[in-house]
Amino acid sequence: MPLADDAASAKKRGLKRVARIVKTLKIGCHTISRTGPCFIVAEAGVNHNGDLTLAKKLVEQAKAAGADAVKFQTFSPHSVITEWAPKADYQRLTTDASESQLEMLRKLQLTHEEFRTLKRHADRVGITFFSTPHDERDVDFLMALGVPALKVASMDLVNYPLIEHVAKQGLPVIVSTGMASLGETETALQVLEQGGCACPLLLHCVTNYPIRDDEANLRVMDTLTQAFDVLVGFSDHTVGTAIAIAAVARGAVAIEKHFTLDRALPGPDHAASLDPDSFARMVAEIRSVERAVGSQVKHTLPVEVENRKAMRRSLVAATDIEPGTVLTREHLTMKRPGTGLGAEWIPRLVGRTVRCLIRRNSLVSLDMFMS
Repeated sequence: MPLADDAASAKKRGLKRVARIVKTLKIGCHTISRTGPCFIVAEAGVNHNGDLTLAKKLVEQAKAAGADAVKFQTFSPHSVITEWAPKADYQRLTTDASESQLEMLRKLQLTHEEFRTLKRHADRVGITFFSTPHDERDVDFLMALGVPALKVASMDLVNYPLIEHVAKQGLPVIVSTGMASLGETETALQVLEQGGCACPLLLHCVTNYPIRDDEANLRVMDTLTQAFDVLVGFSDHTVGTAIAIAAVARGAVAIEKHFTLDRALPGPDHAASLDPDSFARMVAEIRSVERAVGSQVKHTLPVEVENRKAMRRSLVAATDIEPGTVLTREHLTMKRPGTGLGAEWIPRLVGRTVRCLIRRNSLVSLDMFMS
């Protein structure tokens, strides 16, 4: 059954849960899974400021910084916003507060021909390129462009006509969950599943730019994983890299982080983005964390074998022990090295008769006792 606030809505739409079987996604040359490397996306978004030359540089620098993919936003301003729609608070702070949101987006738009050029450039550079469509025509254009995946933005998680159209394309789908309740997230998943997308990648997200560290709420990734049994990553809007790295340590299979050439550039998202040097450090630290996470199996590692011999303790004689002595617990103590009998042998040795002189601090061995 749907969760909480969307129960009536989902029932009305006739949505039913579809069993999820696929636990890996293939996006370009990257395989995303719970055991594979984190998929790192440089969210170029609209940080090109409507300039194709700047957009190309973002592609190049994303590749140089170690990103697996670079993502943009494809939209026609008039198709997604009314003339009287106000700016979000963060947009008023980072752009001209006197202009409308529509006027702002007009300055941040790339044409379809520019996107074609940008996709070819990304292919030459050797980085996976995809984009977030904002209406059905954008989806159709991106499909013709040959992108390997589609992204549903947080604001469109309840835009069911768009999600239905995205699902029907047969591509991997990444869904940001900012601003959404758990119930709304489930309904979006059901719409995707009914459209044929059985294994989307969910990104936990908090929709503000930037957010404070204490607003990141990374435990939501656990909730999404447990509730829906899907791949879960994190779209990070915090300042810096620490929270993205922590998300990977908690199991995020993908990280999306806003990317800019210069955080001081004009535009709504630059201030909440990473520059190339910071992004490269984040990538390097994520790769280190992935190596550190390792396996869930608890066992003695090869690097520990020699240390175990040197640092563990073995049974030794606490005093000189004469032949014929019936061994007591007081005759034994534990000292390094760890190359002899362990403490688990104490119950089996106490009460046995000593057959030879055992010098104080000597390692105790089985041949020192009568059978």
